[in-house]
Amino acid sequence: MSFRVRNPLLALTLIGSVALGACDDDPVAVDDDDHGEAAQVQLVMNGAPIATFTFATNSWVGEMEVEVGEETPHIDVNFLEGDGEVIDWDTSEFYLMVEVEDASIAEFEQDTPGEFGGHLHGEAVGETDVRFSLMHGSVGGGHADLVTAWVHAHVEAPGS
Repeated sequence: MSFRVRNPLLALTLIGSVALGACDDDPVAVDDDDHGEAAQVQLVMNGAPIATFTFATNSWVGEMEVEVGEETPHIDVNFLEGDGEVIDWDTSEFYLMVEVEDASIAEFEQDTPGEFGGHLHGEAVGETDVRFSLMHGSVGGGHADLVTAWVHAHVEAPGS
């Protein structure tokens, strides 16, 4: 039995359409644009917000505070959608990176590397700034998807 293509251009077009259509159904493909739409980052300690960053204005309301030699209770770092709902990131794909501008004044310790929270430690009296980044990839090897501006962290003398 022989097969003859009468219109090679039509055949190529159909084969190309089928191949491209199949790409959309790839169950293993990762949609890099589907990271959620974070409008804010909120720092929550003991169930109450202590500072909120808004991406639209690139600004913080509130600050972090701790005494020298102390650590704060656990601070949850929540990324919020525009309606205020907390985004539940897939922790196999996303993690939190925290930078402290001057580690001689304060440190931010995550109980588990990459977790969405941790404790601020007071090292010396003074002020420094802290920045939070939503990272995509494996802990220590990802790239930043979202980065806040720096938020002030005050370290006070005990009993101040």
